[in-house]
Amino acid sequence: MEPDFSTLSGLNRRALLTGAALLGGTGGLGLGARARADDTTPQAGGTLRLGMTGGATSDSLDPRAVTDWVPVNLAFQVMNGLVEIDEKNQPVPELLERWEAKPGFAEWVFDVRRGVTFSNGKTLDADDIIYSLNLHRGETKSAAKATLGDITDVRKLSSHQVDITLSSGNVDLPYLLSDYHFFVVPNGWTDWMKPVGTGGYTLEVFEPGIRSVTKKRSGYWKPGCGHVDAIEILCINDTNARTNALVSGQVDVVNRLDARTVDLLKRRSGLQVIRNAAGQHAVFLMNVTDKPYDDVNVRLALKYGIDRQGIIDTVLHGYGVIGNDHPIPRTNPFYAADLPQRAYDRDKAKFHLKQAGLTTLPVTLAVSDAAFTGATDASLLYQEACKPTGIEMTVERKAADGYFSAVWMKAPFCVSYWGGRPTADQMLTIAYKSDAAWNETSWKRPDFDKILLAARTEDDVVKRKAMYFELQKMISDDGGAVIPMFIDYLEGGGSRVKGMKPHPLFDLMGQRIGEKVWLAF
Repeated sequence: MEPDFSTLSGLNRRALLTGAALLGGTGGLGLGARARADDTTPQAGGTLRLGMTGGATSDSLDPRAVTDWVPVNLAFQVMNGLVEIDEKNQPVPELLERWEAKPGFAEWVFDVRRGVTFSNGKTLDADDIIYSLNLHRGETKSAAKATLGDITDVRKLSSHQVDITLSSGNVDLPYLLSDYHFFVVPNGWTDWMKPVGTGGYTLEVFEPGIRSVTKKRSGYWKPGCGHVDAIEILCINDTNARTNALVSGQVDVVNRLDARTVDLLKRRSGLQVIRNAAGQHAVFLMNVTDKPYDDVNVRLALKYGIDRQGIIDTVLHGYGVIGNDHPIPRTNPFYAADLPQRAYDRDKAKFHLKQAGLTTLPVTLAVSDAAFTGATDASLLYQEACKPTGIEMTVERKAADGYFSAVWMKAPFCVSYWGGRPTADQMLTIAYKSDAAWNETSWKRPDFDKILLAARTEDDVVKRKAMYFELQKMISDDGGAVIPMFIDYLEGGGSRVKGMKPHPLFDLMGQRIGEKVWLAF
């Protein structure tokens, strides 16, 4: 069991680390597993068992509705996307085989891959691509609607060629089409409990929030992919249980390790740990349409009231970097490096409360470790740091199951997280554009939208960087997101799992681990 801090009057690093070792002590720890030269040749066969957090009983495989990693990972086993992001964070062909933009980048022609069949025997064609894209356009509740918001027309040029027209140019369109919502199904398909796809596996069992099983299909079109015979996902949202399942050999791979146990796991014989410094970030989100968060001074008080480095040191155990209340990581070429770093400052927090006409501020923060591993501990540290500022924070723990359907974007102040996106435009569009379905803070500024749109066609890198600087500054200074840190992805695997490696986008190899790795026998 993790330590219960609800009875403590104060929190510190020592208290949080007490009781964090889940491995039954350090006995038996040896050198970490190392790949041998003969491990580099993929072998076929076996069942890959994934123990994952990021699932709930409300999960769906409807591409419009996927919200967390278990359904995304499962969907990638069964279906393919339009464009894939490779290990260098570049867009590479998937079901869209080639593309070319016309001058101005407002019209693009895409070739649909030939010779690909769905698991029901249907041959992939342009109608399937158009239908799958249109699931996210028009009257739809898709979270990806804003991503395609500037598309004015998707039309068929031939059986294997599609034309996409935008209201204005966008040099990043292939990146946008890599979004994990854009899974491809046959034209007219609606059975989301058992979707048909062109992926390497077919769905055999789907028990949302509990378990899934997929089986390898013959003739997968992707060379060098789809090695194992079957993939089983066990939804294990409890961090301790998930880690112990890996250590005991009940599963082969887990996601979202507790940073406090990683150094021990690294030294344990028969295990491997993958550290991936991507764009994943924690968000303490305020709905700016609800009082008191509609006052920018209240928002700033809460931004100055969090001890960012303290949380990184204590909860992340150093496996992360400080955030500045905007979602663009320092690995992104358009990161606003010159934006002054906001730090914990009691006096500035008090000042902004005074500017809001307050001396004290009672708030309730809803949280679950479903948001990110250690989210509850981070919230308790946030609560403690706020005490000298006049912010009276109550931390309200919520159940992991259904957190993203029952709490996220419903509670006015709650915790969430985001995986990174390959471009600044995509991250800002999906989470901060005024009409984005996943604009979780309900923050809307027409001037932000105008600059975001203009940046898409600016070919002068210096001018484009200045635009993205301004956008990040707007979010940091005025937005409803407290983003204290970027969190390294930490995942573990048994030594018989071969081919595991970091990915610049998400953990578990961009959530495509099922078709990438193989098992040694």
